Amino acid sequence: MNKTLKIALTGAVLLLLAGCGKLNFDNDSGSGSTSTKAGSFTTTGTNDSGTYQGIIQGGKYKTSQARGLTLTQNNQNGNTFNVRSMEDGLQTIAQGQFATDKYYFEEGQLLTTATTENWLARQKGKYSKKNDQDSFADNSLGLNPAKNKYNDSDANKRNPIYLQQILEQDYMVKNGSSFSLGGVAIALGMNSVDYFQKEKYGATYQTNISDSKLTSEGKAMAAKVIQRFRRMKKVGNNTPIIVGIYKQTKQDSLVGGTFVSYVVSKSGTNVSNWKSVDEQNEVLPVVNGNKAINSTVANDFSDFTNQIKSFFPTLAGITSQVHYKNGALAGMNITINTQFYGQTEINSFTQYVSTAASKYLPSGADINISIQSVQGMQAFVARKATEKSYYTHVFSSY
Repeated sequence: MNKTLKIALTGAVLLLLAGCGKLNFDNDSGSGSTSTKAGSFTTTGTNDSGTYQGIIQGGKYKTSQARGLTLTQNNQNGNTFNVRSMEDGLQTIAQGQFATDKYYFEEGQLLTTATTENWLARQKGKYSKKNDQDSFADNSLGLNPAKNKYNDSDANKRNPIYLQQILEQDYMVKNGSSFSLGGVAIALGMNSVDYFQKEKYGATYQTNISDSKLTSEGKAMAAKVIQRFRRMKKVGNNTPIIVGIYKQTKQDSLVGGTFVSYVVSKSGTNVSNWKSVDEQNEVLPVVNGNKAINSTVANDFSDFTNQIKSFFPTLAGITSQVHYKNGALAGMNITINTQFYGQTEINSFTQYVSTAASKYLPSGADINISIQSVQGMQAFVARKATEKSYYTHVFSSY
């Protein structure tokens, strides 16, 4: 199962489940011991050797209390693509350290909502303003910089919010009849653009953050995060900790961001040997005179789109999320919006899409094609990077 389909299915399941961890950063009081009895646990199972089995406790999936928490002081948290791609990207990085056949996945249980909010806040500073509109007050645990005198006047001189969200994933090992924490993966969701208002209900302004500044701030925060996790009793000094720096896209982007680097702390608090991540995302067709990352891929998609539209001119639109890794195409998620309602019409259209995809779309990459209408998903066409033929499925009704 490719990664986008995994995200969609996992997200749908998690929205139906509830639960939370209760471990506090300061005193390490928690909802369970370091090792927990396996007798009260089951696993989700997996149909893919490259994915983790999840842990089910007491018949229920155990979600994180702080899962998906972002700073609510601006609108950037409205981009759900950032949340989804960050979750999946962090798990991909974790696979290099925590083998899927030895470790089990559990939503982060170490960070509570209160702790995460404190870490996302601004540091204490001398500058203050009456009726400040920040959602979270300044505090000593804040990883974002304190405001300066330009914060409400100059977009280029103000101290922006660099860190927008924190994601924790726990990787468990089974020891006989119990599970214990085997490793932790943390993603720091960094803003490429910080949105702010000079006054309540006023116009929205933005501060652009360069890649170099985003990365340097993220690395400094990562060192503090590792120190704080080491002070937690359930983590200790020798539990491996991964921290990845994730570059978030703009709030109106139709594709998520990418990781730019990560580090593995196997023990202690020393942070070194950062690894760069070479990934890019884009949406096709490009608009506003922008240049495509890869002109060949863009032309192939254009040929595919034109072929589909020439035979079915009533289509509402065709777009694609495109993912590149190490300079090469890694995957395409294509969405086709239709105005079809008849079952036979959808059947014929799906067959034609599969034929056109085989002829025009690039080989050697995962391809997902979702065919949908105002009534919802109508059909699905997919091909894995290692395969030549496409799998199709049409959703019928009774």
